[in-house]
Amino acid sequence: MKVQPQLNVRKAALYSIVINALQIVAVLALAIYILSDGVNKALHGPMGDIVVLLLAAVVSWGAVMDIREAYKAGKLSFKLRGLDETVNQMSEMNIALRAQRHDFLNHLQVVYSLIEMREYDEANRYIEQVYGDIQSLSQALKTRCAPVNALLRAKMAEANQRGIQAECAVHAAWEDLPLPAWEMCRVLSNLIDNAMDALKECPDPRIWITLGEDVKSYSFEVKNNGPAIPEKNLASIFEAGFSGKGEGRGMGLYIARETMRGAEGDLTVESNDAFTAFHGFLPKALPTKDEEAR
Repeated sequence: MKVQPQLNVRKAALYSIVINALQIVAVLALAIYILSDGVNKALHGPMGDIVVLLLAAVVSWGAVMDIREAYKAGKLSFKLRGLDETVNQMSEMNIALRAQRHDFLNHLQVVYSLIEMREYDEANRYIEQVYGDIQSLSQALKTRCAPVNALLRAKMAEANQRGIQAECAVHAAWEDLPLPAWEMCRVLSNLIDNAMDALKECPDPRIWITLGEDVKSYSFEVKNNGPAIPEKNLASIFEAGFSGKGEGRGMGLYIARETMRGAEGDLTVESNDAFTAFHGFLPKALPTKDEEAR
């Protein structure tokens, strides 16, 4: 269960930055004014100048320190939201695995009953269908990154519940990713959620998720067969706040691309009448001199 914070840390940090910035400007303006010729000459003695300058320096230093701490709090809040999403995804995976265990027992009972009734052909068809479903879901458990496995497993189960045919092809171990696993999960989660949302009006909804890697980089693709993104929107789709889902949305793709670029990678989109696909890559870290010598 997701715990809602009592304090919006990001908003509080933003307010703190704005207020303290205004405080710096006001104090500096006051110092300049007092030191100018626009006030009583009595305040223009050497001691008065020193006091005013010390006051401005102390207040400005305090405001700068507040801004720095507020900025750190904002970054921490961002990371905590990402970790919260990862915990939720792990919880969803646990629920999905428990449901699969329950379904497996039901499948055994059905097969047993069909065999008892000597409906062997029907039992064979039933087993083939169940086997296909299990194979599709188990495809998300092939990487060596447990959080990514958990995310893919949960999203595959969610797609199945929403009537979307989802295929996951894993051609890589995805070990030693160049960014924290929870950040990678956040990127994939945003892309997969967007893909499923785009299929609401599609008569035959499908999603393809592909993970790969080569000598130089890790790569992935999230593709759906929903309607094409209008060409006029393609250039703006990664901008902060741009969304066709209403106000308060439009940060997912922006955050996803900024996360990829922060690790020297990138995220791009391709869309036409047949499919919409998001492609991402992350360069692998170059080996150090010690690693090369081993």
